[in-house]
Amino acid sequence: MDTQKEALQRIIATLANKNDEIQNFIDTLNHRLKGVQANSAKVLSELDEEFDSLYSLLDEMKESMTNSIKQEQAHKMQALQNQLTQCTNALENSEELLEFASRTMDIKEPEEFTKAARQIKDRVTMAAAFRLSLKPKTSDNMTHLMVDFSQERQMIQTLKFLPVPKAPEIDLTDCIVADNCVSVAWRMPDEDNKIDHYVMEYRKTHYDGLPRVKDERCWEQIDHIKATEYTLSGLKFDSKYMNFRVRACNKAVAGEYSDPVTLETKALTFAFDSMSSHLNLKVEDSYIEWDPTGGKSQENKVKGKENKGSGHVTLLRNNIRSGTPSPKRTSVTARPAMMRGSRDRFTGESYTVLGDTTIESGQHYWEVKAQKDCKSYSVGISYKSIGKFDQLGKTNTSWCLHVNNWLQAAFAAKHNNKAKALEMPVPDRIGIYCDFDGGQLSFYNANTKQLLYSFKSKFTQPIVPGFMVSIKLSFFFFFSKSQSGF
Repeated sequence: MDTQKEALQRIIATLANKNDEIQNFIDTLNHRLKGVQANSAKVLSELDEEFDSLYSLLDEMKESMTNSIKQEQAHKMQALQNQLTQCTNALENSEELLEFASRTMDIKEPEEFTKAARQIKDRVTMAAAFRLSLKPKTSDNMTHLMVDFSQERQMIQTLKFLPVPKAPEIDLTDCIVADNCVSVAWRMPDEDNKIDHYVMEYRKTHYDGLPRVKDERCWEQIDHIKATEYTLSGLKFDSKYMNFRVRACNKAVAGEYSDPVTLETKALTFAFDSMSSHLNLKVEDSYIEWDPTGGKSQENKVKGKENKGSGHVTLLRNNIRSGTPSPKRTSVTARPAMMRGSRDRFTGESYTVLGDTTIESGQHYWEVKAQKDCKSYSVGISYKSIGKFDQLGKTNTSWCLHVNNWLQAAFAAKHNNKAKALEMPVPDRIGIYCDFDGGQLSFYNANTKQLLYSFKSKFTQPIVPGFMVSIKLSFFFFFSKSQSGF
């Protein structure tokens, strides 16, 4: 009966989730339908405006060219009319002089004839008819003002909608969520050298999966991004997820948005698990003290701070991530303090303490910084089932880097009681990256981003961060800078 109830409860939960998913999709479709209607009306209005502007420009050009033709016509007609008037007057004067000369030929009196002939000669010398140019001042040709708009007509016939950039593709393998920063990377499906910039929109949400139309938060926009990546910094991860989408813009128009992605922003935070520590380690959430009497004295503190962003998580940006949920935080921090006699998770020479957070999937990163007088320590991971006498790196259930600055300096990667000496200086801060699903554990110089060593293994059980102090008086800080899988 109980088994059937549990099975039915799972079915009910599955159906409820599916119904919620379908309802969100229905809301999305309704939103898209309204968007198509609104955007269609908008582009139709813009089309009318563009054609009205084109008609107006053509009318202006027609009026200007018509005026040029009329001005040329008036100029030529005025020049020819002036020349015609001059020639008409000259012809009248010449005809009058011709008639006078003809009459003079009939004069019989020599003296009178001589006088008339002298007058005719003087008038001919001064006659306008002999000073006129008998070439028209302008032609009647108007071909220089003819037009041929065949090429322009062809251009108009090629009018089409603007070339719109394709939607970018957000590359989840290069997206990083850590330290109240989110780095989003994308690429274009095809090369497009006309892209001027990108626009990224984001919003915080409490829902996983596809963005919801009826989400309570509005999209915020980052414009004029020139690169194909952008880092939002100074965020407050007060929501569990963030939605992102990107679109490309050329000089004229913005393209389609990319498929939206949802990134998980709830960082993995962990503290030292006081229930798992050796009796000679006094442990609280954020520090460890060496206690040789098992709680009766204190020396040399180990302090830690969680999620302090120093910006070095970007060294892991190229590692593959998968869509996995956040690890579950164990309940050890809620446990009451226990008497030293009842705490025996580690004993003997295993001066070990584990983190209080179980990692079952995803990709995670944290850093360890040893104080200057820390002589010997190990940092890494282990299965929760590690034995009470086991030391990190000496069993097949733990992996670590071991640092020894006591009598003889040593720096080595350890697993299953095998050590690989590392011929490099020990960095003052070690970054630890764990890809649970990919079976990878890598150690980095957190300052220079240099890879120190990498283990490949198939993790078959949940794992936890592990820390071991091998020499009394050792202590260290840890900075948890975890990336949840997404």
